[in-house]
Amino acid sequence: MLKPDTLALTVVLALLTALGPLSTDMYLPSLPAIAAGLHATTGQTQLTLSAFLLGFAAGQFFYGPVSDRIGRKPVLLFGLGLFTLASLICALSPNIETLIAARFLQALGASGPIVLGRAIVRDFYEGPRAGRELSRMGTIMGVVPAAAPVLGGVIERFTGWRVTFGTMILCGIALAAIILWRMPESIRRKSDVPISFPAILRGFRLLLGHAGYRTYVGLSMLTYGGLFAFISGSSFVLQKIYGLDELSFAFSFTFVVAGFMTGTSLAQHLVGRYGLDGTIRIGVTCLALGGLTMLALVLAGVPSSLGISAPMAIYGVGVGLTMPQSMASALMPFPDRAGAASSLLGICQMTFAAVVGILLGRNLDASALPLPATIATTGVLALALFLASGRARRDKPA
Repeated sequence: MLKPDTLALTVVLALLTALGPLSTDMYLPSLPAIAAGLHATTGQTQLTLSAFLLGFAAGQFFYGPVSDRIGRKPVLLFGLGLFTLASLICALSPNIETLIAARFLQALGASGPIVLGRAIVRDFYEGPRAGRELSRMGTIMGVVPAAAPVLGGVIERFTGWRVTFGTMILCGIALAAIILWRMPESIRRKSDVPISFPAILRGFRLLLGHAGYRTYVGLSMLTYGGLFAFISGSSFVLQKIYGLDELSFAFSFTFVVAGFMTGTSLAQHLVGRYGLDGTIRIGVTCLALGGLTMLALVLAGVPSSLGISAPMAIYGVGVGLTMPQSMASALMPFPDRAGAASSLLGICQMTFAAVVGILLGRNLDASALPLPATIATTGVLALALFLASGRARRDKPA
């Protein structure tokens, strides 16, 4: 059985939280081909990403509170089963409308593992140890978004995008088998709050009444919003405007992944010295620096795709430093509501990212400028929120 403080458990939790990135990053090189093959516009094809984010947000509404009540393991298995079924529908989609709907359903399944992965960390660990565990998971998880676009580019080149979703089916089956036979139940004391829509809303209202929780959720929203802007817009900008092919785009995507893995690796060392907030301070500075540098290079007319991907590596370092520590800080005050706190954080994060993706998708056909402008805005706002929230961030246990 998987046990706390072991590499095996960390790897499994990292793979669970990587299911969402896998579901988006692997098919990114295929977006132009999907648009052509299903006779869809760029905006319609972008909706397969935004629908996934909306489904991700909707699914997280229930997974956390339900798992607080009945346990993590059965809810995990349900989510993985739904993800696998929806991936099959994606692979067989005859038109863009079916693919958009199937992506929403796929996200409903994928949202469970990421919510419960964070909740399991909170079940087993506390304080900076939880932050280090999330950073370790982030370092391992970073392999997935690094490899997924490359694998997706190879699949697209030689077989086509439908096989990409077939690969997702295999991943869902493998993870479900590990959870069924190796994952112990992690929750220490099950919640006695009844599972109902009003009860869930009351629990969320209690969470939002905590100033520190609101602040860290806001930091996670802004950080991920900029990252998702790159995820959803980079394939069109780098392939259509800068002329990269599928494989070249996939390799350029590794810049942000390398930055993210660097950030999570640094965080494991920095959090012990500077604490959660000190590590976040460095992270939001990198977010703002990376976004503003990208915007300046595009405005200056730098013709190389490195004007996009290199500054995004700096932003990726900021993501790796900021997000795990913000998530750990948000969950710390609520040991008995870790599932609900993780759910609400995910809802806010994914809903914001989906809105960013929809707005960005409407402005990508003619110019690269909307992409760096969006990323710079989220980075600067994250830095401003951190600097302005000292009192709110102190509204949490030491």
